[in-house]
Amino acid sequence: MLMLALHGVRTRWVTFVGSFVALALGVGLIAATGLALAATFSAPDRGPERFAAAPVVVRADDQLRVRTANGVRTRPLARTAPVPPALVAELAALGRTVEDRTFPVDLAATGKGGEPRTQDGEPRAGHPWSVAAAAPYQLTSGRSPAAPGEAVVTAGPGGHLRTGDRVRATTPAGAITLTVVGTVADRGFESAVFLVDEEAARISPAVDALVVHADATAVRDVVARAGGGMDVLTGDGRRRADPGPDRDAEALASVNALLGTAAGITLFVSVSVVASTFSFAVAQRRREFGLLRTAGATPGQIRRTVVAEAVVVGVLASAAGWWLGATGAPLLAARLVDAGLAPAWFAIGEQTWPLHTAFWTGVAVATAGALAASFRAGRTAPTEVLREAAVDSRTMPASRWILAALVLLTGAGLLVTALVLDPGDVLGRKAYITRPLLLIVGVALLAPVLAGPLVRVVAWLPARLPGATGVLARENASAGVRRTAAVAAPVVITVALTVSLLGTVGTLAEAKATEVRTATTADLVVVPGAAGRTLPPSFVERVRAVEGAVAGVSRSTAVTVLEEGTALVTSGARAVDPARLTAVSAPPVVAGRLTDLDDDSIVVNEEWLTTRVGERVTVWLGDGREVSLRIAAVLATGTGGNGVYVTARNAGGAGADRIDVAVAEAADPGAVAAALRTAAEAEGTGIRVLTGAEWAAAAAPGMSDSTRAGLWLILSMALLCTGIALANTLVTATTDRVRDLAVLRLTGASVPQVLRLVAVEAVVVVTVGAVIGAGVAAVNLAGVWGALALLGVPSGIVVPWGTTGAVLAAAAVVAAVSAVVPAAFSLRTRSVELAGMRE
Repeated sequence: MLMLALHGVRTRWVTFVGSFVALALGVGLIAATGLALAATFSAPDRGPERFAAAPVVVRADDQLRVRTANGVRTRPLARTAPVPPALVAELAALGRTVEDRTFPVDLAATGKGGEPRTQDGEPRAGHPWSVAAAAPYQLTSGRSPAAPGEAVVTAGPGGHLRTGDRVRATTPAGAITLTVVGTVADRGFESAVFLVDEEAARISPAVDALVVHADATAVRDVVARAGGGMDVLTGDGRRRADPGPDRDAEALASVNALLGTAAGITLFVSVSVVASTFSFAVAQRRREFGLLRTAGATPGQIRRTVVAEAVVVGVLASAAGWWLGATGAPLLAARLVDAGLAPAWFAIGEQTWPLHTAFWTGVAVATAGALAASFRAGRTAPTEVLREAAVDSRTMPASRWILAALVLLTGAGLLVTALVLDPGDVLGRKAYITRPLLLIVGVALLAPVLAGPLVRVVAWLPARLPGATGVLARENASAGVRRTAAVAAPVVITVALTVSLLGTVGTLAEAKATEVRTATTADLVVVPGAAGRTLPPSFVERVRAVEGAVAGVSRSTAVTVLEEGTALVTSGARAVDPARLTAVSAPPVVAGRLTDLDDDSIVVNEEWLTTRVGERVTVWLGDGREVSLRIAAVLATGTGGNGVYVTARNAGGAGADRIDVAVAEAADPGAVAAALRTAAEAEGTGIRVLTGAEWAAAAAPGMSDSTRAGLWLILSMALLCTGIALANTLVTATTDRVRDLAVLRLTGASVPQVLRLVAVEAVVVVTVGAVIGAGVAAVNLAGVWGALALLGVPSGIVVPWGTTGAVLAAAAVVAAVSAVVPAAFSLRTRSVELAGMRE
C-alpha cells in the first residue's frame, strides 16, 4: 500500500505539489503565530527601577481590595492617595527621608522672545531633584539644579534637549520657563524633568512616595500605628512604586489577545483551504479510482491508498511548515514591535510545543481532507465513476448537506440568541471576529450547490457578448461544479472575512461617533493641551466668570461595584455639576432624571445589575472610598460609551479635565468664544477651545492605529493562505484539463482564444466566490446593525468598498495568472499529442 501511495505521489506530482504548498504554508502560519502567542504567556522579570537604590519606600496602596466569599478581590485605583503629612513627620524621626512628588510636565523649546518654538514631543514626569539618587540617576552633562527655574532632564540617544536650552514647561500649577542646567541618562522607564525640591513642592504639594533610610521593621511599626492604606516596600516589592509596574504584563495581554485572534483565524483559514485543496485533489482522480475498481480493487483499498498518499504528503509538508514557522516567528515578532503592537523587548522564547501542535495539525487536516473525499470515490460503482468523469452531477452527499445545515443553524442560532438576550454581546471584539466563522464554514460547505446557479447569473452578460468565449466559460464552470466550488472556496473566505471584520469595525466606529455627536449639546468645549492633563483651578474659575457662558465642569474618574458578591467591575465615570449637566449634554436617559443627581446619588447605565431608580448601590470611588449611593437615573447601554455620572464630591480627588460651555440665550456666541480663548492664551499651557462639533469629531473613538494594524495582520495571514490555495487549485485544475484545451485547438480555436477562455472562466469563478462571500458578510453586518438598532444607536452600515475591491482585484489577477500560465505551457505541445495523451 505504501509503495502504491508513493507511486501515485510521483505520478501525479503536479496535483500533490499544490496540496504540499498549501499545507506547508498553513502549518507555517499556525506554527509562527503559535510561537509568538507562546511568547506572551510570561513577562520578563524586572527588578525595581525608580527606587532601585532606596532601602525603604512608603506609598499608598494603589489597589482596591475587597473581601468576598471567594477571597480578596483587587482592582487598580484610578487615583492613589498621597502620604499623609503626619506620617511623613513620624517617619522623619527614624532617619533621613526623601519626599517624592510626581506631576505631568510638557516642554517646548522657546525662541529669543520666550515664545514656544518646538514641542518636546513626549510626555514627561516632574520630580524633585533630591529623589533622583533613588534610581539612581547620574549626571551626564552639566550640574544639579540649584534654584527655581533650573532643571535637569533625561536625554537619551537622539534627544534634542541640551544643557543651556531654555524651555517652556506646562505644569498643573501653570506655565513656567526653565533653563536646562544638566542632563541624566534615560533609563528607559520614564522621561523625567527634575526641579529643585522647593519648586516641585509648589507645583505638587502632596507627597506621592517617601524614601526612608531606616530599618524596615521600624518603618512598618510606624505605618501600622498610623492606620491602613499605606504600603512599606522593600526588595523587589519596590517595583510597585515604579511608573507602570504592570506595563509589561499589560503590554503582553494586548499582544496575547491579538495573536490569539490571529492564531484562531489562521487555523480556521488554513484548515478550510487545506481540506478543500486535498478534497479537490482526490475528486480529480475519479476516473483513476474507477479503473482501479474495475481491476478488482475494493473500496477499502482505495480509501487506504488515498489516505496513505495524504499521510506522505502531510508529513513532508508539515515538516516544511515546521521550518517555515520556526524561521518566520522571529520575523513576525519583529514586525509586531515595528508596528507598535508589542513592546520593544518582545521576542520569541524557547517553547517548542507550538511547532509540534502545528505539525500534527497539518498531518491530521491532510488525512481528514483526503479521507472525506475518498469515501465518496470508494463507494461509487466503477461504471458510475466513469460516467461521472466528464460532468459533475451529484455534487453533494447527504452527510455534507447535514453538516452544512448544522453549522449554519448553529451560527444563525447564536446570532439570533445574542440579539434577543444581549444585543451588546454582538458588538464584542471576540464575538464579531469569531461568530462569522460558523456562517462562512456553513456556506462554504454548500458551495457546490450554490456555484451552479450563480455561475449562470454571473456569466449572463459575458455569454451574450460577441464570440463564444462567454458561453464556453459559463458551460465549463457549470459542468465542473466541484472544480468551481474548490476555486471559489478561498475567495468566499477572503471576501467574507475582509468585509465582515473591516465592515464591523467601521460600523461600530461610526455608531460611537454618532453617540458622541448626539450626546454633545455644548456650543464650546474647553480641554487641556495634551491628553491626560488637567485644567488649572484658576483657569476653571476664570471660565466660570465669563459673562454669558454656562460652564459645566467635569472630571474623569472611575467607580467600582461588586457584582454577584464575587466580581469587582470598574466603570469609567464623569464627575459633573448636576445643575449644568442638562444644559451642555443630552445623555440617553431611559429611567429617572439627571436633575436628581446629587452628592448622595449616582447615574448608571443598563449594563449594571442594579438599575432601579431610587435603589441604593454600594460602590468604591476612584480613590478607594466605599460609599452607598442612590440611583438617580439610568442611561441606555448604547455601544458601551455611556458611562457613569457622579458629582465632584465623589470624583476621588480627580482634577477638572473638560469644561462644556453653553452660550446663554441673550449672550453673543462670538464674544463668549473670544473671552474663553483669551483666558486660555493667558494661561499659556496650550489649553484648547473647540466648538461642540470639533470636539465631538476629535473625541469620537475611531479605529486606533493598533487596531488597524492588528486587523491587517490577521487579514494578511488569511489572504496569504487563501491566495496560495487559490493559485494551487487553479494550477491543478488547469493541468488536468490539457486534453480539453487541446480539443479546442483542434476545433479551430487559436492559442490566444483558448488562453482568453481560461482567464475569463477563472474570473467568473472568482466572481461567484465573491458573491457568496458578500452574502455571508451581509448577514454578519446585518446582525451588527440589528444589535445597534436594539441598543437605540442609529447608524448606517459601513462597507469597506476600497479594500474589498482591492482584494477582489488581487484574487482575480492571481486566478487568471494561475490558470493561464499552466495552460500556456501545456499548449506548447502539439494539440494532437495532448488530445491523445493518457492520464
